[in-house]
Amino acid sequence: MKTLVTLALGIALGAAAVWFFTTGRHDPRWQSAGKKVEEAAQSARDAAQDKLRDFRLRPEDLKDELARTGQIIRREVRQAGHAIADATADARITAAIKARLVTSRDLPAFNLSVNTTAGVVTLSGAVSSPEQVGKAILIAMETDGVREVVSTLQVKP
Repeated sequence: MKTLVTLALGIALGAAAVWFFTTGRHDPRWQSAGKKVEEAAQSARDAAQDKLRDFRLRPEDLKDELARTGQIIRREVRQAGHAIADATADARITAAIKARLVTSRDLPAFNLSVNTTAGVVTLSGAVSSPEQVGKAILIAMETDGVREVVSTLQVKP
């Protein structure tokens, strides 16, 4: 939205500059500058139209979408890409920790739960000793991508 406002402001300033340079200015240098400003304004206008088309923000697009769904939702592709990458990273971390817990002979892996959000791992469940709590935390901390480990593991004989 900020980009569109900036483009609109640029178009308005370009149009004002064209008007200023073309009224009463017959010097070839002024005319050349006016042409350059006019071309820049046209280029900015075309870029704005391309953005509107890319984001489906043209009036006909909005009208159709409102008629079909009753709402309009737009996200930047970069933002969506980061969200997808973060979600897959969290799933990869969780899977890696669970795999290491299952291969550990000292831990009751099926009694443990692992959740990861934004690199923060939460361990929950029951173990039979404080040593098992420490081992589970160590396994989680040694996994790539883990920023922090929160343990709510309970010791139950």
